[in-house]
Amino acid sequence: MHHWMFNCGETTHMVSEYLDRKLPLYKRMGIRIHLFMCRFCSQYRKQLLLMHQVLERYSESDRTIDIFEPLSNEDRERMKHLLDHL
Repeated sequence: MHHWMFNCGETTHMVSEYLDRKLPLYKRMGIRIHLFMCRFCSQYRKQLLLMHQVLERYSESDRTIDIFEPLSNEDRERMKHLLDHL
């Protein structure tokens, strides 16, 4: 039998994994319960979702992504603004 109460480490790992693939029902339920009780993991999830959305939009644009290139000041400020207003 699977356990469905997860600690913060398990939850953050599974939240990230859930962006890439569908998780079994017991994991999805365990994540929801943990996020309801833990504001830190809930905030992490919000930030991760925002970064995922930003990267999806960025990859759909004509710009290429160089992971070693520092963010422009404009991009840095836009990301900071979005994270501050979650």
